[in-house]
Amino acid sequence: MLSSESRALIEREAEKYPAERRASAVMAALSIAQEEHGWLSEPLMDYVAQLLGMRPIEVYEVATFYTMYNLKPVGRHEISVCTNISCMLNGAGLVVKHLENRLGIRMGETTEDGRFTLKEAECLAACGGAPMFMIGKTYYENLTPERIDEILGSLE
Repeated sequence: MLSSESRALIEREAEKYPAERRASAVMAALSIAQEEHGWLSEPLMDYVAQLLGMRPIEVYEVATFYTMYNLKPVGRHEISVCTNISCMLNGAGLVVKHLENRLGIRMGETTEDGRFTLKEAECLAACGGAPMFMIGKTYYENLTPERIDEILGSLE
C-alpha cells in the first residue's frame, strides 16, 4: 500500500518514541502517506494504523480533526486560503470570492478538470502578509485579484 521508502520514513518517525508510544507518530505517518497518494483513503488509514499498532478509529480521529489531511481526492493544485482574523481583516473574503468566481467552484470543491481544489485554512501563520494562501507548500502573501490571476496563470 505504501512504498518501501514511505514505510521506512514512517518507521523512522515511530522510532523517535518509546515502543509503547509508536502511535505518537500518527500525524507524521499520515502526512507521509498523503504525500505519496495525494489523499487518505480508508484502506490507507487502516494500513497506517496497522504500521503503528493502532486501532483504525484512532487514526480516523486524527485525520478528520486536522484540515491538512485530505479525505477525498484533491486537484493537482490545492489552494488553502487563510480566513483567520488577520487575513479576514485584510481582505480574505475578497480573495475567496475572486477564487470562487475565477475557478467556478466553492470552498471544499475541485474543478471539473481536476486542476484546483479550494480549501479554507484556519491559520497559516503568515499574518504579516495577510491576506494570503498556500498552494501545495508555497505561501503567497499580500494577495490582490491581479496577483491571484498572475499566480494561477503561472501554474501548469
